[in-house]
Amino acid sequence: MTRIPLPRPRALFLLAAAGLLLASCSATDTTTESGKEGALPDPGTGHLHGLGVDPADGTVYAAGHHGVFRLEDGSAIRVADRYQDTMGFTVTGPSTFLASGHPGPADTGTRPAHLGLIRSTDAGRTWQALSAEGEADFHALEEAGDSLYGFDSQSKRVWASTDGGRSWDKGAKVSALDLASHPSSAATVWAATGTGLSRSDDGARTFHPVPSTPDLVAVEEPDPGKLLALTADGRVVASLDGRTWAEQGRLPAGGEGRVLTAVTTQHLLAADSADAVYESVDSGRTWMSLHRPATDADRT
Repeated sequence: MTRIPLPRPRALFLLAAAGLLLASCSATDTTTESGKEGALPDPGTGHLHGLGVDPADGTVYAAGHHGVFRLEDGSAIRVADRYQDTMGFTVTGPSTFLASGHPGPADTGTRPAHLGLIRSTDAGRTWQALSAEGEADFHALEEAGDSLYGFDSQSKRVWASTDGGRSWDKGAKVSALDLASHPSSAATVWAATGTGLSRSDDGARTFHPVPSTPDLVAVEEPDPGKLLALTADGRVVASLDGRTWAEQGRLPAGGEGRVLTAVTTQHLLAADSADAVYESVDSGRTWMSLHRPATDADRT
């Protein structure tokens, strides 16, 4: 093949442009299908936003920055190879999940940046938009009987719904990291704020801070009037009135608290700031490891 020489400046320009194009294509491939040859290692779960147990089969699920995962034998298995940033994750029935968040790399530009309220009825394999798409980014969701509450990070308000999240009333502003409510007293809503606890007795229309509470990052009400919470320094604490608290246990390895889910009063799931997941069957007194994220050394 005969080579046709190019003037040097133009040749350099074309080589640079080709390099940028190849780099761009390579980046796109690694964000969508990390298992392909030449792709970067799998990014793992990313920061975890929610935990739950599917009553259909007892499987533990974790939702994070890089998808929804089944936790099996110490491994986190990404559901449907979807990298959707899944916030506000909660299990509401057999194979039925509610969540919010942001589209994955493959959907960026085709979906709104904020997914609103989404629902899966097949254990996270597919999701359908229910409401507030493009508007709400629910960082916490709490179902209490016929009531559903969601903390929207965009408006900084707790929204309330009585029709499964198809329509909403926008309630009070509060700095909420997590929400709790029990079906027997659904008008009472608790909000963990990171520096304490706030309470509403009118279905999230108003909130007031509860004095003398620890720095709570997560709160649950598994039984009427029984609060379980996780502190910023990884302690599991319990209260019957929201004012006085007793320590019941602590996350292993001195981990900082991030996520707490009470499947029952005794059966708890938790994640720490390193995105390790733990399970307790004695109300947080002792814990066993379900998943530890891979380190950089593990990926090389």
